[in-house]
Amino acid sequence: MSHQPQLVIANATVVNSHGRREAHVVVHDGRIARLVDAAGPVPAADRTIDAAGKLVIPGGVDGHCHVAQVTGRFRTLDDYRTTSTAALWGGTTTIIDFGIPRDAQETPLAAALHKKELATESRCDVALHGAVVTWDETVPWQLEQLAAEGVRSVKMYTTNRGTTMADGDTILKVMREMVRLDGLTYIHAEHDPIIADCTAQHAEDGRIGIEHLHRTRPELAEEISVKETLAMAEYTGAPVYFVHQSTPGAVDLVSEARSRGLEAYSETCPHYVTLDDSVYGSTFPEWFACCPPMRSPETVAALKERLVSGAIHTMSSDHSCYDLSQKRERTDDVRAMPHGLPGVETRMPVTFTAMTSAGATVEQFVEAFAAAPARINAVPGKGSIAEGFDADLVVFDPAEERTVNGAALHMGTDFSPFDGKALTGWPAVVVSKGRVVLDADGFHDPGAVGRFINRTGFRQHQSAAPEASRLAAAL
Repeated sequence: MSHQPQLVIANATVVNSHGRREAHVVVHDGRIARLVDAAGPVPAADRTIDAAGKLVIPGGVDGHCHVAQVTGRFRTLDDYRTTSTAALWGGTTTIIDFGIPRDAQETPLAAALHKKELATESRCDVALHGAVVTWDETVPWQLEQLAAEGVRSVKMYTTNRGTTMADGDTILKVMREMVRLDGLTYIHAEHDPIIADCTAQHAEDGRIGIEHLHRTRPELAEEISVKETLAMAEYTGAPVYFVHQSTPGAVDLVSEARSRGLEAYSETCPHYVTLDDSVYGSTFPEWFACCPPMRSPETVAALKERLVSGAIHTMSSDHSCYDLSQKRERTDDVRAMPHGLPGVETRMPVTFTAMTSAGATVEQFVEAFAAAPARINAVPGKGSIAEGFDADLVVFDPAEERTVNGAALHMGTDFSPFDGKALTGWPAVVVSKGRVVLDADGFHDPGAVGRFINRTGFRQHQSAAPEASRLAAAL
C-alpha cells in the first residue's frame, strides 16, 4: 500500500483565525498530515493543486441550518442531499441541523433520531442540536440519551406559542439539565407577549401583510427576551447561545453578561448585516419573510460594527428552504406564512463582503465563518488548518466578484434574498475530508459520505481549545 499523500495544496497562503503562513498543505486519509513551509519543495502526492495567488481557509461550519423541517402545515423543500450539496458549493463543509419536534406527539429524542437517520444521505459532515418544547418527567432521560448520541446542545424558542415555544419553567429546567450534561443551551429570543400583542394590534388595523412584518416584531421584543434569558442562565450557571441576533442592543446585553463571567454567545446571520427593512417595501417583500425581520439601516450598520469588533461570535445561515409558491400562499397575513430564508450556499460571499467592507481582516472572517462555530459548538477536528484536523479546506479567492443569480444556486428553491447583489469572495476549490468536491471542472458528487459528528461536552471542549489553538498557531 502506498503511503504517498493523496493530495497536496501547494503554494498556499494558509489563513486561520489566529494568523497566516505560506505553506504546502499535505492531506492523507482525510486529514491534514502536515504543513510544509512553502519555501521548500512541493511534496509528492496523487494530486497537487496549485493555490498560488489565492488563500486557503478552513471549510466553513454552519451552526444553524434547518433541513427537511416541518413547521405546522409547511415543510421545507430540501433534504440532506440537496442542502449538503449546496453547502459544499458555498465552501461550507459541516452543517449543524436541528431535531425540532414536529408536533406535541413527537418527543425531543424521536425528533433528533429521525434527523440523524435522514442525515445518512448527506454529502458533508453533519451534527445536530436537539430541541425541547414542553417539560415532562421524561425530559431529563431524553437529554441524557441525546448526549449519548453526541447531541450536546438543545434549542428552545421564547416565542411561537402553540407550536415551538417553551415556557420559562421549561427553559430554566432544561438549562439545569444542560449544566449537568455539560451541554449548551440555544435560544431563539423574542418576547412572545409583546410580539403577540403587537401583531394583534396590526391585524385589527388591517396592517398584517408581509409589507408590515418588520413592524409586528419590534427590536424591544428581542432585547427583553435576551435580558430575561441571561438572568436564567446566570441563575442556573448554564452556558447560553443566542441565535440570529438582529439588534446591537441584544448583542450588547450578551457582551455585558460575558464581562461578568457568563458563558454567553451571540450569533447573527448574513441577511441581518446586509439587508434592511426597506426590503418590505420592495416589489417582492415575500423574499424576506423571516423572524426576527430585517431592521432599520441604522440598526444594520450598528450590528455590522459589533460583528467586526468581535462582539458577535458566529455567522450562521439559519437556512430554511421554502420556495416562492409557499411564501406567496398567505402574503396577506404574516401569521400564516412560512418564515425563513435559503442561505447555506451564499453564507461565505455575503459574510466576507459584509465584514471586509467594514474593515475586517480575513482572519476575522475565518473566525466567524469556521473557527468559532466549531469551537463553541464543540465540533472536534473542524475550523482550523492544522496537523491532525479534518482536511476540510477551501481554496478561496478574496477578489472574485459574482452577481448572485438565485435560480442558478443549488439549494432546491427558486429564489435567494441576495438575488442580483454583487458579492466578493468565492470558493475556487473545496475539499471535504480530503475529497475534492468542487474545482474548475465543477461539482464532483462524493455520494452519501458525510459523517454524523458526535460532539464532546461543551466545557470539556472549551477547556481544551486554548491549548489546541496554541499548538495550531505554532505549526
